[in-house]
Amino acid sequence: MSSTETTEVKPREGFSSRRVFIFAAIGSAVGLGNIWRFPYVAYEGGGGAFIIPYLCALLFAGIPLLYLDYAIGHRFRGSAPLSLRRLHRGAEWLGWWQVLICTVIAVYYAAILAWAAKYTLLSFTKGWGADPEAYFFGDYLQAAPEPGPTFDFVPGILITMVLVWVVTIGVLALGVQTGIGRTAVIFIPVLILAFIVLVAQALTLDGAMDGLNAFFTPDWGALTHGSVWISAVGQIFFSLSVGFGIMITYSSYVDRKTDMTGSGAVVGFSNSGFELLAGIGVFAALGFMAQAAGKEVSEVVANGIGLAFVAFPTIINEAPGGLVIGVLFFGALLLAGLTSLISIVEVVIGAVRDKVGISRRAATFVVGVPMAAVSILMFSTTGGIYVLDTMDAFVNSFGIIAVAAVMMLAVTYAFRKLGLLRAHLDARSSIKLKGWWPALIAVVIPLLLVVMLWQELTAKLDAPYEKYPADLLGVFGWGMVIALPILAILLSLLPWRGDVSLDDAPDVLVDGGENP
Repeated sequence: MSSTETTEVKPREGFSSRRVFIFAAIGSAVGLGNIWRFPYVAYEGGGGAFIIPYLCALLFAGIPLLYLDYAIGHRFRGSAPLSLRRLHRGAEWLGWWQVLICTVIAVYYAAILAWAAKYTLLSFTKGWGADPEAYFFGDYLQAAPEPGPTFDFVPGILITMVLVWVVTIGVLALGVQTGIGRTAVIFIPVLILAFIVLVAQALTLDGAMDGLNAFFTPDWGALTHGSVWISAVGQIFFSLSVGFGIMITYSSYVDRKTDMTGSGAVVGFSNSGFELLAGIGVFAALGFMAQAAGKEVSEVVANGIGLAFVAFPTIINEAPGGLVIGVLFFGALLLAGLTSLISIVEVVIGAVRDKVGISRRAATFVVGVPMAAVSILMFSTTGGIYVLDTMDAFVNSFGIIAVAAVMMLAVTYAFRKLGLLRAHLDARSSIKLKGWWPALIAVVIPLLLVVMLWQELTAKLDAPYEKYPADLLGVFGWGMVIALPILAILLSLLPWRGDVSLDDAPDVLVDGGENP
């Protein structure tokens, strides 16, 4: 649209201060992946040597992409679809692609939070019994013998999922500052304190030093493998919540004069600091587990669901002070996951609110209730674990990575707005982007993401994912990957009922940029 369309509109709600924004952004970034994915990725990537590709990925891929999200949201003051439409009319569909990805992630992410909530309570009595693996997949999930969706509901999962969604919708209905902001300001310090206590407790366990030696001992030869550098980029990419609309949405709620690049650096290094803390705690506990079982650390290392709901309950059963470790670990999972889920659902709420022109509370319930219903119907069943695993594997690989790569290339070459975005950040931020940032966004990071996409594509075409049946992969895997961008284009064609004009004065233009 042209600058002549700018009219007086209602002020956009926002965070009360830069501090609140930083807490909210850290809350989004710090999630399940920091706790159950990073330690394993670092261990497999060369232990102590992995810190080199990890820091390179943080400095030259993660934070620069975070700055791109910040620039778009902060400059164009809207949800992902609205901000991208204001950037260029032809970019709106990219925002809806991000919104749909967030919708998919939210409906299954809530299930994992429900499991964490249940296991926090079980930790008080070690209610999973002597065989945590049999309990988790058998007694608790009641996983169907054959992979695929079912309509057999598991009451224990259903109840906790309802509670997770009630809390999430309630926080979001309160608004950006009162709900999202205050929740982050309270939860993030509590989360960090809980994990510090957990790490201190884990370090007192017999065998903890063996675990830390396994985690930190450098394998310098790993640095010669390109896959290690790509996995470092992947870890940073997923853990920072970049590329799929969250940070575009959050940065649109920040005051115009806020130092965005300085804030981004704080968020990036805080997220990585928490990952390192998680690695220490997890591997100290795994060292105890290995010693207790008379095995090498390499034989007990796990990640993801296996680490959280099988390995850690096994550790808790044997460890002195296991009750404390259990409550802290699963409580941390719940807090980290909840702040992330809130940010993911906010992307969808913000987009619907902007597109339709309805109130915050109305948009929250219009979005939240149907998402909760779908989430509960799909993932509180005996087949939910298989659908969750499939959706997670495909939406992360072919959704988040793909939309981020396309967005960078489109902003740079199709819409030619990279100079405008750089100038916007440089005009008000402490870390100046100059020429290094455009080079990374235009060439280096898209190339890395294309390589990651190619690796994932060849891996999943070579063999069916987890040997799941073709209909499960076809509907919830490949079918979803193909459907999301098509649906995004269709949503972008719908007329706007909300105001698409900027809500304050346009920026001073530099480098030949033009008003959207």
